[in-house]
This record gives sequence, structure tokens and C-alpha cells, in this order.
Amino acid sequence: MADTAKPMITDVFVAGARKGWNIATTSTLPNVLMAFIIIYALQITGALDGLAWIFGPLMKVFGLPGEAAAVLIGGWMSMGGAIGVAVTLFEKGILTGAHLAILAPAIYLMGSQIQYAGRILGVVGIPAKRIPLMIAISVLNAFGAMLIMRLLILE
Repeated sequence: MADTAKPMITDVFVAGARKGWNIATTSTLPNVLMAFIIIYALQITGALDGLAWIFGPLMKVFGLPGEAAAVLIGGWMSMGGAIGVAVTLFEKGILTGAHLAILAPAIYLMGSQIQYAGRILGVVGIPAKRIPLMIAISVLNAFGAMLIMRLLILE
């Protein structure tokens, strides 16, 4: 029987670090950077105030400012983008730590549907007429999670 040489732990670590670096620089970082740019553009144009005004009543149910809708919209498109939006709004003092805790489960329950819908559902063979139902279920799950988080995090 031939002995197969086990790779050294340092080689395994370096290979994993390279893979992690590639994921961060080619996937996560562009999404977060895009989110920062979008929020600044929305602020400069005044569209963020408009977004807050439109979604303010709905977001108030969850104990969130209207601007938090930008995080949910971002999360629907890209989880990395949602994190970038949330961090930017937190940095500007619009969101608090409690707001982030309320939003976090929703980001992951709605996460990246637009980005993955075609890739995953097309490959699996889900009929197109079912896609709106699947989106609605995840959005309702996200809203339910935000309500639960609001009850758990009383400000």
C-alpha cells in the first residue's frame, strides 16, 4: 500500500486564506462598495429623504426609521450590499445598534433573491409562476423576524 502524503497544515491554511481573499475581493467588497456609493448618491440627491418619507410608516411598525427600507431593498438584491447600506446608515447616525439587530435576520431571510433567483430556480426547474410566491414568502418571513426582534430588543 502506498502512503499518501498529508499536506502540511501551513499549506492548507495558505490555500484557505487565498480562497477567502479571492471571495472577499471579487464578491463581497464590490457589493459593499456599491452600497456605500448608492447611499451617498441617495443622500446627495435627497432621494434618501424621499425613501424615508415613503417607507417611514411601514418601518415604524418594526421600530425602524424609514431609511431602513434601503437596507431591506439592498438585502433583496445583495446581502453584501445590504450590509454596506446598514453600515453606512449606522455611521451617519441614522441607524442604531438596536436597529441593526432588528434588520439582521431580515437581511438573511430575504438575502440576494434577485441575484440568485435566475441562477438557482432556473437550474432546479421551478415554474416562473411560482417565483412571486417564493419571494412573498421570504419577505413575510423577514417581516415576521423583524417583529420578533423588535419584541426582543425593547428600546
